[in-house]
Amino acid sequence: MTSTYRITLLPGDGIGPEIMAVAVDVLKTVGGQMDLAFEFEEALIGGAAIDATGEPLPEETLKTCKASDAVLLAAIGGYKWDTLPRHQRPETGLLGLRSGLELFANLRPATILPQLIDASSLKREVVEGVDIMVVRELTGGIYFGSPKGVFETETGEKRGVNTMAYTDREIDRIGKVAFETAQKRKGQLCSVDKANVLEVSQLWRDRITALSADYPDVALTHMYVDNAAMQLIRWPKQFDTIVTGNLFGDILSDAAAMLTGSIGMLPSASLGASGPGVYEPVHGSAPDIAGQDKANPLAQVLSAAMMLRYALDQPAAADRIEQAVTTVLDQGYRTGDIMSETMTQVGCKAMGEALLNALS
Repeated sequence: MTSTYRITLLPGDGIGPEIMAVAVDVLKTVGGQMDLAFEFEEALIGGAAIDATGEPLPEETLKTCKASDAVLLAAIGGYKWDTLPRHQRPETGLLGLRSGLELFANLRPATILPQLIDASSLKREVVEGVDIMVVRELTGGIYFGSPKGVFETETGEKRGVNTMAYTDREIDRIGKVAFETAQKRKGQLCSVDKANVLEVSQLWRDRITALSADYPDVALTHMYVDNAAMQLIRWPKQFDTIVTGNLFGDILSDAAAMLTGSIGMLPSASLGASGPGVYEPVHGSAPDIAGQDKANPLAQVLSAAMMLRYALDQPAAADRIEQAVTTVLDQGYRTGDIMSETMTQVGCKAMGEALLNALS
């Protein structure tokens, strides 16, 4: 019996439509092989939505996402919209999507694929075997705290304000996701904060420590964020699962991503307590190469695999896609961002064709 799923597609801006097209072709192929049917509905977000409607997240887009089984997002933003007021920029649409779907947990894996070890800027002995999962709190912290804005003081001087704030409830729910994620991995969790300086981090550390009593099979450690940034470069293999707040997670997950040699290889999942999650590559919209058939679609394809695994409970289909990615890398196909001397450089479309051949 065919299983049918409703998927909202958000191609967004820049290279987004190009890499999304590859992911859709891959999903259709795997669906045909494994008796899965996908009902795709495309919606606007980011700069594309601004150009069409004047808003970075139209109400109709959020409504469509809420009615779906999962949301597959490509990329948003670009130089074209950088001068708009903050509330009208593409990034505001992404924050609104996360808030509207109540997506508080962002899972970002950083795994070194054997075929791409030499693409990393670090030595082979440093990165070989790295397998890190960053669990980032997504709807609290300094990005959402209040008050915020640019205000004029009594002296006429302008003062910019952002507020980093967390409640114990917000910390507890992301902590539970992190501990449960660590249980499924090596049973090691490192909580990253700045408790030696920030009161909000002191609360964070207290709540994560209290939660650890419910997870005796997980070894909990703590690390200040500045040290964590250094240790990710010095000895990344010491980490298994990392949990941290919104701002620190934004920075550390990108640093972890570059251990792999290219941010163009890594997927992510943003999850809530219920309802559809959002699955997206961690890279940006790369407007400098948009429309030139140079984009790496593999992170988008792997995001589709994460969607199959986490949202749709189709691990066999996810395995098939991930194996196809491994196959094309074994065959020597590389986009420009992961190219090395002895490999065959291809564009976005050709990489998609190679994936379809590997699936067949």
